[in-house]
Amino acid sequence: MEATVFNPVQQHLLKFFAFDGSEEKLLEVKAVLTKYFSQKLDKRLDELWDSEVLNQEKLDELMTMHLRTDLKDE
Repeated sequence: MEATVFNPVQQHLLKFFAFDGSEEKLLEVKAVLTKYFSQKLDKRLDELWDSEVLNQEKLDELMTMHLRTDLKDE
């Protein structure tokens, strides 16, 4: 059996939840992380838009693309 190696963030979260692993705390942490990554994504998208890497034409093109992959085993 292989041992799981946790990265520093995972280790910190495990230590944090060892003290208070309540459902309420979990919901708070999820909300904070969601807000944090949402803000990072918004900032990056703004940078792409300002640099004209991303524009309305490209967004329209993405809307028509089929990006899902079939995960079934063949």
